[in-house]
Amino acid sequence: MTDADSAASDDPSHDRTKLNRTQESIVAAYVELIEELGTDDVSFRLIARRAGIGERTIFRSYGTRVDLLLATAVWSESTIFARPVCHSIFDTPLAVRDAMTLYAQRPELTHVVAETTMRGVAGASPSPRRAILERMLEREVPTVGAQERRAIVAALSHVDSASMWVTLTRELQMEGRDVADAAAWAAEAILDPIRDRVARP
Repeated sequence: MTDADSAASDDPSHDRTKLNRTQESIVAAYVELIEELGTDDVSFRLIARRAGIGERTIFRSYGTRVDLLLATAVWSESTIFARPVCHSIFDTPLAVRDAMTLYAQRPELTHVVAETTMRGVAGASPSPRRAILERMLEREVPTVGAQERRAIVAALSHVDSASMWVTLTRELQMEGRDVADAAAWAAEAILDPIRDRVARP
């Protein structure tokens, strides 16, 4: 089993990213239209036309707009905004920096992903990489207790999210590299207190 396979098997959203060809064409068409028109102006009819399928096919795959939005957010996080495999919990700040750069390249889609998770849409995973972070932390710093581990993982999960990018850009009016630097710095600050407790082989 490769690191990527292992990471995917620990990721609770992994099964939800396995779409059939029709579902993927629907989601990909929706992503294109979101980026062109925004979410409010995209109808199922437009999505069907862009995907080259009938409108009923969309309803069979995604009964409601919320279902489609959720599938789009999960698919986008696992494909468009996919993170490289980290081999150490201490690589997380670099992955966060890269994620913020990816989010900046697709701002409209990033907002959709963030809104889906922040609004608590049923089935949305606000921290899809949580299990991966937990596993790395437990392996590398086994002296961290359960409560402290939960706090570290929760903080890192928040920092490594579309919601963090939206907060920094919308609420703090930060841009580009400043967003990536701030998020990476936050991840470093979360990890600094445990660096001296790393398990030695």
